[in-house]
Amino acid sequence: MTKNENAGTLIEVLAGLFPNSSRTSLRSWIKEGRVLVDNAPVVRSDAPVTAGSEVQLADRKRWVGKSKSGPTLRIIYEDPYLVAVEKPEGMLSVSTQFEKQDTAHALVKAHYHPKKVFVIHRLDQDTSGVMIFALDETCYHRLKTLFEKHAIDRIYYARVSGKPDPASGTWKSYLYEDASYRVHETDDPTRGELAITHYTLLETKGKSSILELKLETGKKNQIRVHCNSHGCPIIGDKKYGGTGEKRLFLHAQKLAFVHPMTQKQMTFISPVPESFR
Repeated sequence: MTKNENAGTLIEVLAGLFPNSSRTSLRSWIKEGRVLVDNAPVVRSDAPVTAGSEVQLADRKRWVGKSKSGPTLRIIYEDPYLVAVEKPEGMLSVSTQFEKQDTAHALVKAHYHPKKVFVIHRLDQDTSGVMIFALDETCYHRLKTLFEKHAIDRIYYARVSGKPDPASGTWKSYLYEDASYRVHETDDPTRGELAITHYTLLETKGKSSILELKLETGKKNQIRVHCNSHGCPIIGDKKYGGTGEKRLFLHAQKLAFVHPMTQKQMTFISPVPESFR
């Protein structure tokens, strides 16, 4: 990690820190999410970097999976107790009766075999971003407790139709699932489980907006239902009012918590895909 002495764009700062590297290499590092500024990856060459910022070049990405032509996951972080990966959109988190092999859990299990891999949480199949798995049973139980106590920061980004009014706030309701696996909102606490989402409008372009969403609870389809019920369905979410694009524009950008075994503060970030902008 190097302290940057001069302000400038990211590509300018990197050129000063790595004078023997070509601009092509610098842009490749940025695109791959390897350049961290103050411990957060920055994926825009023209992003401003202030003097005094800590700039770091992370190791090359490691991948879990069969091959680059088959299903793969990027390893964000690993230690003896847990692993954080970046799940692509379209991949199931865990096995179902229809798909057993090409899931995030299956790929991680195959990579760490014969070590046990424990599922902590899930992302919807069409949601991309950060997932963690436990590689130790004690760590698994402690992480589950952190999730149950909402002691984990979970930040998502979504591109939605329209924009929320007001521009920031909290959505709170009770959610229940019907027989066709569709989640609905209700004000009746006896019919559903409490779901709380904090949202902030980041930008609006044309008829769509980008929202930052922080989960206080983690119920199935929570963000998707809340966005739709408040007049700004996620683009591509055909199940909950969205239209248009082929993919669901929802991305799990950040997971942060105190490591239950080492007691260190951990922050895992998956850069928001360029397509969101």
